[in-house]
Amino acid sequence: MNYSDEDFDLVRKFIDGDETSFNKIVNKYQKKIYWQARRMSGNHLDADDIVQDVLISVYKNLKNFEFRSSLFTWIYKITYTRTLNHLRKRKSREHFSIEDTNVRKVTQNYDIVKNVEDREKVERVESYLAGLPPKQREVFIMRNFDELSYEEISEITGTSIGALKANYFHSVKKIMELMNEN
Repeated sequence: MNYSDEDFDLVRKFIDGDETSFNKIVNKYQKKIYWQARRMSGNHLDADDIVQDVLISVYKNLKNFEFRSSLFTWIYKITYTRTLNHLRKRKSREHFSIEDTNVRKVTQNYDIVKNVEDREKVERVESYLAGLPPKQREVFIMRNFDELSYEEISEITGTSIGALKANYFHSVKKIMELMNEN
């Protein structure tokens, strides 16, 4: 039995009414969802919100899973979409916020590096990622952190493989430039 067969069995059991199979799916994918959301959003609090949103969505829609892709790809696509939506909402909230941005930055930086041994590396990597345009950042994260193929990324984002390769090339070039500046 391969990885997808195990996931498909869990989905089938859930559809048949076995709620514990959903808990097994959550245990299997919750960390992956969190880290995808964390890398894309840049902070712990947003990532936690996104994880909850994704898990609720997976729970509500799992009965409609069509077994055309792996469960991981399906969940990743939901996470990707929910994270982008969250970032759009956050951007509009920040645009109209009267909150002191310096206080917000200190809080976010604290959350980002909490419980991390090498704080400077984390801050540096996240600053490099923040310096990338959103499409380049997404492709870079999916290729390097999530180790997804261009085909999987294309399925998740709906972007052509050629465009993904171009975005990846530009993201690597930009990160190298940022690294050389420091």
